[in-house]
Amino acid sequence: MNFSKGDMKLQVRKRKLTKETWVLASHNAGKIKELRDILAPRNVTLMSAADLALPEPEETEETFEGNAALKSEAACKAVDKTCLADDSGLSVDALDGAPGIYSARWAGEPRDFDRAMQRVQDELGDSADRTARFVCVIAVSRPGDATRTYRGEVVGQIVWPPRGEGGFGYDPVFQPDGHDRTFAEMSMEEKRALSHRGRALAAMIDAEFGA
Repeated sequence: MNFSKGDMKLQVRKRKLTKETWVLASHNAGKIKELRDILAPRNVTLMSAADLALPEPEETEETFEGNAALKSEAACKAVDKTCLADDSGLSVDALDGAPGIYSARWAGEPRDFDRAMQRVQDELGDSADRTARFVCVIAVSRPGDATRTYRGEVVGQIVWPPRGEGGFGYDPVFQPDGHDRTFAEMSMEEKRALSHRGRALAAMIDAEFGA
C-alpha cells in the first residue's frame, strides 16, 4: 500500500494526540522494558505477548523481514491492535550470510552461545575474510493496514578468541568497524548507540512518529 506524505503526516498527528495501546509480539522481558521506555514518551502504552498469553508462531520465512512480519501480523490478527515484532541475527559474509535467521538455532537447546560462536569460528577456518554484520528488522502491523518493516545493520569483524563479559549471544566475537573492542567489552549504553537494534528502532520511531 502506498502512502502520500500528507497521509503519513496526518497519521503521525493523530497518533500524537491519541493514547494508543500497542502489543510487542515477544516474551523477552528485556525487549519489553526497552520498548516501553522508548514508547511511553510518545503516548503509547505497550503490552506484550506474555501479558496476553499469545503463542509464539513458528518462524518459517527465509528473511529477517519475513519473520518479523510473520510475528507482528499474527499478533495483530489475534488482538486487533497495532503490533510490532523484531527478528535479528549475525550474518557472516564468508559463510554466505550464515547463521543469519538461524542465529539462535545455532546455539541449540538449551541455548549455548559458546557452542554457536565456536561453530562460527570452525566454519570460517583460515578464511581471510572475517567481515560480518548484525542485522535487526522491526515490523509494525496495524489492523487494515500494510505491514511496514525497518532494518538496522552494523558491520564489523569476527574476532577469536571471544573477548568481554558483557552483552549476550555473539557479542564476544563481534568487533564493530571503527572500534577496538567487541560488543561484549562495551557498556550497554555504548553498544546501544551503535547497535543494529538501536538503528532499527531509530528508523521505526522516525517513520511512525516523525521524531
